[in-house]
Amino acid sequence: MSTRSGKAWACGAALTLVTGATIALTSGAAEATPPGIPDAGTAQSELSMLTVAPDGTMDGYSRDEFPHWHTVEGSCNTREEVLKRDGDGVEVGSDCYATSGSWTSPYDGETWTSPSDVDIDHMVPLADAWRTGAADWTIDQREAFANDLDAPQLWAVTDNVNQSKGDKTPDVWKPPSQDDWCQYAEAYIQVKTKYDLTVNEAEKAALGDMLGTC
Repeated sequence: MSTRSGKAWACGAALTLVTGATIALTSGAAEATPPGIPDAGTAQSELSMLTVAPDGTMDGYSRDEFPHWHTVEGSCNTREEVLKRDGDGVEVGSDCYATSGSWTSPYDGETWTSPSDVDIDHMVPLADAWRTGAADWTIDQREAFANDLDAPQLWAVTDNVNQSKGDKTPDVWKPPSQDDWCQYAEAYIQVKTKYDLTVNEAEKAALGDMLGTC
């Protein structure tokens, strides 16, 4: 696989993290979705510009090649920031661990009140990123990708649904709730675009079909 130019690194955006995290108890309504999701028309245009290529190999892959979750501020790591951002009425203790709140998973529409029932999903799976360009990145670039709070890459979702997804791409796995297919495709395409990752033919076709539900 050829070395990617890495559009995400050009302006340093990939390492920009949410600020204002607090160690003290905090609560309040959170954003409904991660930032940076394009509208359907923009996503369709971005999809048409993605490079179509066969997936690379998994040689050398390990989740350790994508360090996560790293500290954002104080005692708060990336997972805890996503739980605060995507939950409702979230309260955290001095260690930043969520002590109460609720999280509605867009993938299946289920709502949970225990953070242990919630996983943080990488919209574009780490293994797929490896196969489609990230194998050529530096470890710092892969860490930025795995902890990106500025793109629609990190999602609070039902744990067993996330586990069923694993490292599958949209041609193999889609959210159980068809109501989420449009948003899922928009977010997935945006992440692939930001990081200049390739798609294979089946993946591109599936994304196009999902955009058709918008």
